Amino acid sequence: MSYTIRSPEIPIRSELDGRSTRESHQVMLKCDRLSKKFESIEAVRAVSLTVHKGETYGLLGPNGAGKTTTISMIVGVLKADAGSIEVDGKAISPGSREGKAAIGFVPQEIALYPDLTARENLQFFGRLEQMGSREIKKRTEIVLELVGLSERANDRLSTYSGGMKRRVNIAVGLLHDPKLLVLDEPTVGVDPQSRNQILEGVEELSRLGMSVLYTTHYMEEAQRLCSRVGIMDYGAIIAEGSPTELIGRHGGSTQISMKMTGMMDRFRGLAEAIPGVSTVVILDGGAEISGGSSSSLLPDLITAVAKSDGIVTALEAHEPDLESVFLNLTGRAIRD
Repeated sequence: MSYTIRSPEIPIRSELDGRSTRESHQVMLKCDRLSKKFESIEAVRAVSLTVHKGETYGLLGPNGAGKTTTISMIVGVLKADAGSIEVDGKAISPGSREGKAAIGFVPQEIALYPDLTARENLQFFGRLEQMGSREIKKRTEIVLELVGLSERANDRLSTYSGGMKRRVNIAVGLLHDPKLLVLDEPTVGVDPQSRNQILEGVEELSRLGMSVLYTTHYMEEAQRLCSRVGIMDYGAIIAEGSPTELIGRHGGSTQISMKMTGMMDRFRGLAEAIPGVSTVVILDGGAEISGGSSSSLLPDLITAVAKSDGIVTALEAHEPDLESVFLNLTGRAIRD
């Protein structure tokens, strides 16, 4: 069964109707110089970030970078040692119910009861949120429709696939109609189809005006979903901007590999003279070229091959992407 989060007959929030462009510049989440230590370990160091209304913001970083600690403070599970958090203008702390009511939190772990049905899980969590019976009933049907599980609502969670359980997890986070949805690694351990369905769902929520804070280890997800990205390392945000901005500043060069025939010394001289080419390395039967975008370099490089009395037999180009940015900023060593 295909799944996309859909607009139900009753919208997520009535105020999303007629939403103005002015709202997209208003701040939904504001973190100012958050810090947290665990004994001698400084897990989070003066982290400041904002998420605007209707924006999907990606928080990326290697294991141990401080993402989970930061999120735990944002959702009010941990108390910050220093700094402040506001959601929709309300202060957030472990004891602040009013501010936390504006947040929907979807943890990485499946936080559901397998012996209950999807509908029963939602009704249970609705009571924990102190929602009224009529509101729980209405919102349950809305979010089941949103995540495409209305037809399986009365089946026990123990019969669900991993991807379906993830979708119920998201439904729980949306149940009380939050203004900010915090998603912590929502696609870990799911099959490619379920993963794509979840990503389509997040895109639809953003289209409807939901503010989303999204953490992931998958760079292609952040590049697809997020209008802005913050990269954390060693407890601090070390770079922030749109994916395009970050790729331009930190992505590095395009790498082009060419298998070719012809006069290689002549090709080297012609290729090095092409505007945007940084380096040319001649190899046995080909060349490695680095520089600007492949779309601007390839026509001139192919012309250089022809002028060298050669032909191109194979070609491969690797453009910098958000993964390149991540690796260039945080290093390539695995961290546990």
